[in-house]
Amino acid sequence: FVLFRDRPYLIFFIAAIFVCIPLSFYFGFANLFLNQAGMQNAAGKMIYGQVSEALFILAIPFLFNSIGVKKMLLIGMTAWILRYLCFAFGNIDANLWMLYTGIILHGVCYDFFFVTGYMYTEKKSNEKIKSASQGLFTFVTYGLGMFIGTWVSGFVTTYYSVNQVYNWRSIWYVPTIIAVAVLICFIFFFKERKQIEIAK
Repeated sequence: FVLFRDRPYLIFFIAAIFVCIPLSFYFGFANLFLNQAGMQNAAGKMIYGQVSEALFILAIPFLFNSIGVKKMLLIGMTAWILRYLCFAFGNIDANLWMLYTGIILHGVCYDFFFVTGYMYTEKKSNEKIKSASQGLFTFVTYGLGMFIGTWVSGFVTTYYSVNQVYNWRSIWYVPTIIAVAVLICFIFFFKERKQIEIAK
């Protein structure tokens, strides 16, 4: 918890919790949405997201040093906004490309925020607390953050559904708005004073 004395890291830490809400929408309801949108073999198509994640993770070490941690995190949060806008307006006909874009953006969404977040946490920690800080970050995001996100996403999808008929556009607007709010707050309040780099 000594890291919380560092204001930039505290801002990032809080942002990470709230970003888990949009993450929960994807993990919990993207497959259902794609199936109801009419996409054939939706689960198989979602593998493109994992391929994207594997490819973008290769670029993380280079970008971390060249553009800096703040820009990487901002790119990740912006990708969440674009993903859910694609889902909100995508369909199986003329806008099928938007559904695929939403899937493929998973690599940017996850790698540029969460993988970068792990690296940022490591660089902010000394040798004595490195393992503990990584464990705390994992617990708060995949534990507390996903708990909150699962509750919120479940409440929203229930609110915007009648007899298992979902108003998907309204549903996807919610994580979009949350991601926009986190992005705006992050832009104004995250002020890292020094350039953080990883060993090449």
